[in-house]
Amino acid sequence: MEAAAVVPVEELTSGASGRIIPVFRNLRQSIFSYETFRKSLVLIYSFFFWILIVLPRRHRFSSTASPPSSPKTQSSSVRRRKFSIRRDEEDTMRRRALAEAIEMVTEDDRRCKWTTSLFFGAKRNALFCRSWFPVSGELKGVLIIIHGLNEHSGRYSHFAKQLNSCNFGVYAMDWIGHGGSDGLHGYVPSLDHVVADTAAFLEKVRVDNPGVPCFLFGHSTGGAVVLKAASYPHIEEMLEGIILTSPALRVKPAHPIVGAVAPIFSMVVPRFQFKGANKRGIPVSRDPAALLAKYSDPLVYTGPIRVRTGHEILRITSYLTRNFQSITVPFFVLHGTADRVTDPLASQDLYNEAPSKFKDIKLYEGFLHDLLFEPEREEIAQDIIDWMEKRLTAHCHENANGYF
Repeated sequence: MEAAAVVPVEELTSGASGRIIPVFRNLRQSIFSYETFRKSLVLIYSFFFWILIVLPRRHRFSSTASPPSSPKTQSSSVRRRKFSIRRDEEDTMRRRALAEAIEMVTEDDRRCKWTTSLFFGAKRNALFCRSWFPVSGELKGVLIIIHGLNEHSGRYSHFAKQLNSCNFGVYAMDWIGHGGSDGLHGYVPSLDHVVADTAAFLEKVRVDNPGVPCFLFGHSTGGAVVLKAASYPHIEEMLEGIILTSPALRVKPAHPIVGAVAPIFSMVVPRFQFKGANKRGIPVSRDPAALLAKYSDPLVYTGPIRVRTGHEILRITSYLTRNFQSITVPFFVLHGTADRVTDPLASQDLYNEAPSKFKDIKLYEGFLHDLLFEPEREEIAQDIIDWMEKRLTAHCHENANGYF
């Protein structure tokens, strides 16, 4: 019998690109036909459903007759669980100490003041937060930053100070599993939880700043989080508008089969990492210094993407793509045309299809994914500030027209 041919596996990055999980490049030419693989997939689905549905019932009915586990086995299992919890807690404390140690403002820069704090999210996880405020002048508004996948809020200090110089206050929150927040580094059990945390944090910011207009900013997968949060009417009414840079929209797996099996693996082995997934990284900035700073930052997760995290990205982007026509919040979307992590054409489709009455888009020719870390970062930040001021002016006119 002839030996089976080796099927090459495509390498990935941990970014929110369309290549979430390794897949076979030449599936139709492999030892199985495509139709055989499809039938096998159905069989796998059936097997897992049997495991999840039938066995728990059998275990329930036979639990009284089954002999209890030995104390030694139970003790070993408890020890492993405690060790895992302690390891995660120690890693969180290490990352939190690193997050606290980041200097957000230099001694020479006295135009703004900054603080750090912990906010307890929707699931009572401790989330690490930052704020930057101008030391003088009346606030025009407040911007809340939701960072992208695998990074953290401390990377946005330069952007925050530029906002402060124009009398905007800034808050930022690290997701679960990111920066100084609770959770396994790089692991996101549910992006819906991140959406809920964003909404809860927005409510707190509004309480702390009564009467001050609030904007949400989201980058990459953070942009998807912000867009989904703002699609809910009770959250939209709290916002003046949202800003999205390189949002993760219409993300697709490298092959349809990946989309089919991802829910199974996400449920069975959610924390599993695909080894070697980051060997061929996609450039995210044209500034070599910015790239070096990002990937040498210990708070930036550079390991292989975890199964559940990848599935969550597929799930939220699929939801958003189906619901562009439900987006009515004022928004400004910015994207580089040379972005190879997320799709600038999806941003264009969002702009074209969303019925928002106040919306803008700007595509930067030849720019890459991390727009606020490109050589032209200050010009891009100024575009965002100009849009926020334009939105505030328009809102004042709307209120004046409504009054008269």
